[in-house]
Amino acid sequence: MEKALNRAKYSLLGLMAFLFIISMVASPLPLASAAEKKFPAKAIQVVIGFQPGDTDNLLRPFLEKMPEHLGEPMTFLYKPGAAGSLGASFVAATKPDGYTLLGTSQSSICVVPLMQKLDYTWESFSPVSCLLKVPYLIAVKADARWKNIQDLVAEAKKEPDKITYSSSGIYGLPHIAGEIFCREAGIRMNYIPSQGSTPAVAAVLGGHVDAVSTPSTPVLGHIRAGTMRALAVFGEERMKALPDVPTFKEEGYPAIVSVVVGLLAPHKTPRDIIETVHQAATKAVKNHEAFIADRLNKVGGEIYLLGPEEYSAFLRKNYDLFRSVLKDKSK
Repeated sequence: MEKALNRAKYSLLGLMAFLFIISMVASPLPLASAAEKKFPAKAIQVVIGFQPGDTDNLLRPFLEKMPEHLGEPMTFLYKPGAAGSLGASFVAATKPDGYTLLGTSQSSICVVPLMQKLDYTWESFSPVSCLLKVPYLIAVKADARWKNIQDLVAEAKKEPDKITYSSSGIYGLPHIAGEIFCREAGIRMNYIPSQGSTPAVAAVLGGHVDAVSTPSTPVLGHIRAGTMRALAVFGEERMKALPDVPTFKEEGYPAIVSVVVGLLAPHKTPRDIIETVHQAATKAVKNHEAFIADRLNKVGGEIYLLGPEEYSAFLRKNYDLFRSVLKDKSK
């Protein structure tokens, strides 16, 4: 009887040991499965460092179509203030898991950090996908005495600082674009800062300044209505929305400055996550190009798709250019 009980006890202990070993082997499986769950598993938020109605409207047609290829929605989170630096700072400090991205132009990451000490630089981000560009241009009132950019250059050379021009604000991208043009043309114009692109355009229409260096968005309606005239476009190619307006490059001044808007992730975001988001953008453009292009054309924007490496190189080139312009102006 005692032997039978011992055999039963040892059998029970053996069974318990066996079950323990099985549980140790099996227990990591659910954890591994959860860790390896495909990205994205929830909504992706795109942080906008400005008030609603500008950068978000440019990105909106992309964010409406990209979820088809991600399987999860994309939403906006607004963190306005300090020329976009509040939103950029927020994203730079966020966990690099792909669920919080920055939607911005190169201004808040390539210009603002040059103007003041911040807790981030453009290298605090991993470029994901450049999506669009809004070319800059110089425009004047429709009845202005300059019919083209050569007329303006000729007068500016004869009478330095006589011609006035404005932009959205001192050392913003439109101002820097204007200064790059002046440097390449060998002229001096008198810069009059404004408190935004719309007031700068209004100053031209009101006859308070002669010209404006601006993104095409706030001036396009006036040009189409015949109350303003674009003299030249800062860009590699003519704008689709203004095909008759030459580029500065065509006129002999290779001043190429466009505001580009794209998505950036915090530094050290895994490469496969970055690639997943970029591929969703690529597929959205491929499958809905006409829809996206039409929405952008209404505000002067154009599709401009760059992958992570190209986008990074673009930002580096812009940063170096803007730094050189600001250094020249400080002398």
